[in-house]
Amino acid sequence: MISELACTAIASGGPPTVTSTPSTASSDRHASRCRLDVIGTNALGRALYEPMYAAPSRPVNTARFGFLNPAARIFWRAWDKIANDCANLLRAEAGRNPCDAELTALIGELSTRSEDFRVRWARHDVRIHTTGVKRLHHPIVGDLELPYEATPLIADPGQTLLMYTAEPDTPTEDALRLLSSWAASQHGPAADASQPERDTTDSEPI
Repeated sequence: MISELACTAIASGGPPTVTSTPSTASSDRHASRCRLDVIGTNALGRALYEPMYAAPSRPVNTARFGFLNPAARIFWRAWDKIANDCANLLRAEAGRNPCDAELTALIGELSTRSEDFRVRWARHDVRIHTTGVKRLHHPIVGDLELPYEATPLIADPGQTLLMYTAEPDTPTEDALRLLSSWAASQHGPAADASQPERDTTDSEPI
């Protein structure tokens, strides 16, 4: 049993709140809000989203990576669904927080630089899925299929905890064990991952 939790916080603003608890290698979690900035992660979460961290821009942003970085179409095997979800989440957040200047800037950047985003934004779709399966292709461990469930965090309004759980005795569970070992070799022992990574550099377009 591997007692490390992949924990990534994604937020639309304000101080992040990330709680790491022991887990097996079959479970990953991260907290999110709908501007989709990645504001904290532990070693396994950092390893899982390695392609996003490979880009130089900070903070890491799921929507910016998805629409502006060609690597996203390899990383997310069901890229079209992820792209739809990102646009829908941003549309819903824009409706809730129309005066969010950073959100407005992100939407403007994506609209200017991505035809794929412009098409989806024009649909005015705000359907959001709270359960499903994320199908990834990781450059280190290959294909992953991670069922997920999104749960709002009562203590942090607007944030959502996404929990990914690999089915037992599957190639994905084996791959997460391998990824945890790789992360420890790259970034230090699992104990060092208990404190989420914080990034304070300015955001730049990918």
